[in-house]
Order: sequence, then C-alpha cells, then structure tokens
Amino acid sequence: MGVQGLSSLLETRGEVYRDVQLRGSRLVIGGSNLISHLDYTSGLDQNCGGEYALFADLIERFISALWTCEVNPYVVLGGGPDPTDRNLEAVTMRAEHLIQKAHVAAETGERKGILPQMAKVVFKQTLTQLRVPVAQCFREENHEVAALAAELNCPVLSNDGDFFIFELPAGFLPITHFHWEEVKGGLRSYIPCKSYTASRFCNVFRIEPQLLPTFAALAGNVKLKTVSWTQFAPVRSKTPGHLEGLLCWLRDFQKSEDAVAAALGLMGELDTKRRGEVQKGLSEGMKEYKLHQSCLKRFFVQRVPPPFQGSGLVPDWARLALTQTRLTPDIVDVLQLQRMSLGIAVEPRNRPSVYVISRPIRQVMYGLLLGGETSLQVTERDRDDSQLIYVQVPPAFSETSRRLRLSSLHEAEPSERLLVLLEALDMTEDFLSLLPTQLKLPVAVTCFWLQMAEPPPDLTLLRALLLGMSMGTGNHRKAKKPDVGVVYALNQWQACLKDSVHLNQLLGFPLPEPEIARLYQGTTVHMLVDGMRRGRSPQAILKSDTTSVEQYHRLLSLTRTISTDRKTTEKQQQEEEESMRTGGSASGTGPDRPPRSPQATPGGPGPPSPARATPHPQEWAPHRCPHTHDKEHMKLRMSPPAAMPIRAG
Repeated sequence: MGVQGLSSLLETRGEVYRDVQLRGSRLVIGGSNLISHLDYTSGLDQNCGGEYALFADLIERFISALWTCEVNPYVVLGGGPDPTDRNLEAVTMRAEHLIQKAHVAAETGERKGILPQMAKVVFKQTLTQLRVPVAQCFREENHEVAALAAELNCPVLSNDGDFFIFELPAGFLPITHFHWEEVKGGLRSYIPCKSYTASRFCNVFRIEPQLLPTFAALAGNVKLKTVSWTQFAPVRSKTPGHLEGLLCWLRDFQKSEDAVAAALGLMGELDTKRRGEVQKGLSEGMKEYKLHQSCLKRFFVQRVPPPFQGSGLVPDWARLALTQTRLTPDIVDVLQLQRMSLGIAVEPRNRPSVYVISRPIRQVMYGLLLGGETSLQVTERDRDDSQLIYVQVPPAFSETSRRLRLSSLHEAEPSERLLVLLEALDMTEDFLSLLPTQLKLPVAVTCFWLQMAEPPPDLTLLRALLLGMSMGTGNHRKAKKPDVGVVYALNQWQACLKDSVHLNQLLGFPLPEPEIARLYQGTTVHMLVDGMRRGRSPQAILKSDTTSVEQYHRLLSLTRTISTDRKTTEKQQQEEEESMRTGGSASGTGPDRPPRSPQATPGGPGPPSPARATPHPQEWAPHRCPHTHDKEHMKLRMSPPAAMPIRAG
C-alpha cells in the first residue's frame, strides 16, 4: 500500500529524482497500476460504461512508444489473495469510499475515478494481441514486480508508493514522471523520465539504508498514530509534517531494532501484551519490503508457471492458465478462502448492486471450483445502499456440471463444457448457431440480462445495445450527462458479461471470447439511446452500412424471439403450477417475469425462511435470480472476513 503522503513529500524535494533518458532497456511494469493510470489520466469515459476501443488504442500507443525506444516491457499483474489480511482495514475503507464516489458519478455525471468493469479484460486482451510478455502472479503484485526487476537488473514502472521503499538496483520510474507521449531523439529515440533510487533518498534525508523499511513500518502502523512525529521536523522546514519529522528522528539510529525500541518508548507505558502486538506489527511491516526470489522469471524464460502454496489446491492446468492471464485471479480467492470481492460500478446507491443479477452465473463457477460434494459457501463482498455487506452464496450445480471435476476440467468433452455454459445462461446451441462467432457469448448474455434485469430493460435500450454491437468501434463523440437509469441497466449487462467471460475462461473457452474493445462503447450506446428516444431510426443512424443494418436486424429478431419464447414457457409453467395447487384450470395469466430463486444469505448460512428454503448445495435453476430487494434481508452489515530474451540462471 506504500507510505501515505510520501509521494507528496518527495514532490517538494526534487533532488531525490534524477532525469534520465530511457532507451534500450528492459522494463518491469506493475500492470494494475498502469491500467488505473492510463484510464484515469486519459479523460476517457468512465460513467457510461467505458470507451473500450479508445482504451485499447491508448494501450497500443503506450506499448508502441516503448518499442520505438527499444524498451522491452514485462507486465506483471497481481492475483493471489492475502490470507493474513494485513491490509484489510485499508482495503475496506477504500472500497467504502469508492461506493460513495460511484454514487456521485451516477447521479451527477462527474468523473470520479471508477474503473469501467471490463477495463482489465481489455488490457489483457490487448497485450495478448500485441504479444507483450505478461504474467499474473499468485501473490501481491508489488512484491513480484520488485523481485523480477531486481533479478533482471532493470527499472520498475509504477505509481505505487511501495517502490520508494524497495531496494531496486536499477531504480524506480514513477508513472507521473514518465513522459511516454513525448518520445524524443530521432533515430536514437528515448522517453524522458525521472528515476528514483532508495540510496539517493537515504542520502537526501540522511538516514541509513537499512532503516528504510523501518521508516515505512513506523509511518504505517496505526497503533503509533499517537506519536507526534511532527515535533522532530526541522525548525526551518517549509513543509513540516509527520513524515519529515519521522525521517529526522531516524537519523540518530543505525539499527532497526534500536529504532523500534525507541519508538515503543515514545508510546509511554505499555503492558506486555500491547507491546508485543506493536512489535509484531512493525516486524511484519518491515518484512514486506524484503525481496524474495522471483516466481515469474522462469515463466518468462520457459513458460513454466510458479508453484502455488497449498498442495493440490490449484491444478497444474489452472496454474498455467492463471499465469498466462487466461483465468481470472478471483478463482484463487474462491479456492483458498471461499470469498469473492465484487467490483465497484457506477450506480446509484438506492438501487440493488448491479452484481446481484449475475450471481447465478457466479454460483455455477463456484460449483465447478469447489466440487459437487462440498457444503462450503462463498462469501461475496458486495454493497447495499452505501454500506459494504458480506453475503453467503452457495454453489449451484446442474446434472452436467456435477459430473465435472476441477482437476480434469480441461480434459472434459468440449460438448459438456459448452453445455454447462449454455445452461448457466439458459441458452440453446441451436440458437447460437444462428449468430456470428464473435457475438455468440455477448448475445447469449444479452438474453440472460433481458430476463433477469430489474427493472426490465425497455426495447429502446435493447436496440441501442445491439446497434452498438453491430457498429463495432462506433463513434466516440462525448455524450451529455448520462441517464442514470441507462447507466444502471448497462452496468447490469456488463456485470453479466464479465461473469460470463470468467465462466467461459474456466470452462476452457467453449465459446470464443469476444473482443471487448470492438463490442461495447459506452458513450456510443448512450447516444444511441438518446437518439432513438428522440425519434431517430436505427437505419438513419447506420446510414449506408448495409452489413451492419442486416446484422442489427438479425440480432434484434433473434433476441426478441427467444425472450418471447421464454416468457411463454414460463407463463405456461406458472399456469400448470397454479392448476396443480387449485386442482383445476388456472384462469389468471400470471406475471411475465421469471420467478426468483432463493436468496443468498448475508452474513452467514443461518436458517432461511420457508419461502426461501433451498437444498444445499443448491440444485440449479439456471434462469432464476436471487434478487435482493428485501431491505431488511440485505441491511445486515458484518465484519469483513517476444521481447529481449531473459537468460536462465
């Protein structure tokens, strides 16, 4: 997580940086940090659901700038959970803050830094298409980035404060000072940037290098907040603060043990238990910055995935797919800790989370991961109103999925794996055969969304979504302040798409993975909705593009046909059930929305009400959605449970 406020302090002490001209080098990049930086600083849409074509183009231009300067990138993405939950408090506070920002973004249209739901998928897909070396590790991203950079003797590119503390032989290049859009030098092109090294930091602030992890641990330990470090800041300092004071205080020490003992003394009288707790926290904090051997160097050389701590928990085929970024790292959290942290989407807080309607898809994934004999449930971190909640969700199974085992899932018959996916989406293979290859999964998801979304999407919204798919990259004119109802509905659709993409990956891609950058452009779809509400026809929008017109009409006809067929079938089923209950013919028409399945239970598997009773593990009713409109039910708030070669050797 880095030292809070350190970046700001260093901006006032420019001598810690050195101007460099980057060219002809390897470069290890923190992938998650790069995604956030490119999206947040680009000015691209965040509130309409993302401008994925422009985002992919931005990634391509970034990589092209590196290649122009003969810089060979190695991108590392984090993946594994932290079983110790050392940073749980900070992570929880950040999530709660993002919920508030997401609500403001939905209501006002302001950019609030909420990453569009499919941005990470677009990032991975684009790097794969460009054949950029990229790997996903099983542990915290920063540690693996630092370890790999140290072994390759090359700099790190990131914006995370942790890299001010790691001892990196070739230094750290903060993204904020990495001017990749200003390539200079003609034939010997270079990227102007600033370089930071821990040794230079220590020289500027006159502390011993071995005390840098101690500085980070003392600055970040919440139990030491009672100590006023500002009192030790220089009298003539222009910006006296606790970090500068702490650094001045550390000048008197040579060893970390002495500094820790003195810091404990500043806390006053402590009983043995409290003293031990503080010492343990500081010790663990300092260990976080000790470099270990890289787990990914061998993967980049020989394509061998790193080992996973936990014998047999992650099969070999899944370890390789995870490292290749062909599986979401969320599955490691499910396998190891039986939990899932759902993302933060732009949505008004007075509506149910957009991830509620896609929960049945995730339940199928949980069933495949945990197995048919388990009694385990997965704790999903979601939101209700502006609060984080923790919901106990049982895995779901069909007759087909119950036969499959995670250890041999990659060897299962393609027809079986496809059937599991189609059952999850309540789709038939005959229907899919009528669709273009790249649109099979998106259209199946759209039909699922049409049936599950609350409130039900109107025809204009469906038309705009399908029209956007038919247009491909579309146009990218900025839309006016988006309609909050459209924002909410389309983020429900994206939640279904993301979970379906992840399930499709786990099943070994029984359907082709759609290229997200060509599939959905948020501002385009919002402008289409607005235009059609004003009376413009799809034909007028597409003009002379006859191919897109034909595809749009075919997609619309197919989705409306299957939606109508489903409603007819459900109506008949409801009438039959009513007839059986009353012993005669049902005279009522019944609702034309599908009945809902039992709800997942917030906070634990306590006894469900009779109306929600369900066998556990849950037998799967594929097109039933556990909606969470019952406010008393949901209010429960709980504690959070081909580049430059690397030579082997």
